[in-house]
Amino acid sequence: MKTKHYILFSLLSILSTTSPLHAQENVQAPANERSETPLPPREGVGVGLTFGADLVNQYIWRGQDLGDVSLQPTLGVSWKGLSLSAWGNVGISDFSDDKEVDLTLAYSIVGFNVGLTDYWFSKDSYFQYKSGKTTHVWEANIGYDFGFLNVQWFTNFAGDDGLNKDGKRAYSSYFELSAPFRLATLDWTATLGAVPYATSFYNANGFCVTNVSLRATKDFVIKEKYHLPVFAGLTANPRNEKLYLLFGVSFSM
Repeated sequence: MKTKHYILFSLLSILSTTSPLHAQENVQAPANERSETPLPPREGVGVGLTFGADLVNQYIWRGQDLGDVSLQPTLGVSWKGLSLSAWGNVGISDFSDDKEVDLTLAYSIVGFNVGLTDYWFSKDSYFQYKSGKTTHVWEANIGYDFGFLNVQWFTNFAGDDGLNKDGKRAYSSYFELSAPFRLATLDWTATLGAVPYATSFYNANGFCVTNVSLRATKDFVIKEKYHLPVFAGLTANPRNEKLYLLFGVSFSM
């Protein structure tokens, strides 16, 4: 147990001293789960590069519990609305947790976005793509960000998908509504996510709400040069009758 605490303290120390320099208006709100929508490149910038990591007390994705204390690095490149990114997760408190690597190709213009993601969450061979044996899941998404409301739809179309009530591929889907707002010097995001039909992938017997969350983010400025966004929130999964209290720190550029 002491070794795990030492590792966590060391990671925080290293990341806080190497946190990149930001302009205040360019700091992105962090997430305690996979990024659901691609970030467009900044205006006036040709090729953009994004890299960073989140350190979270628990890995919750779309209302599902996927792990305990985790480090979640990200790396991406973008050009004129087109982006290619890699996102990962590795458990720190429990090194036996499955490792995850997600690759996303996305395009966004104004508020509209589409994307394709290859999820890999396993201990098995990464390069196993044979039907019935692969642990990859391929997902397509489409959405629109109205500013005051972000609407997204996701559907698995290949790979290790869940099954429906008939034991056939479910083409598991999930849709989400999220609304950002500012209150008491904090940046907030309220989210409502649901599964539209039966699939074992989300442990759903039919339409059900799996994600009701509220998250607050505070950006701490250190010596007027370094920014350290810290976030906390509550996530409820009515389907599984679970409630999670989340906390994390984001280091990004």
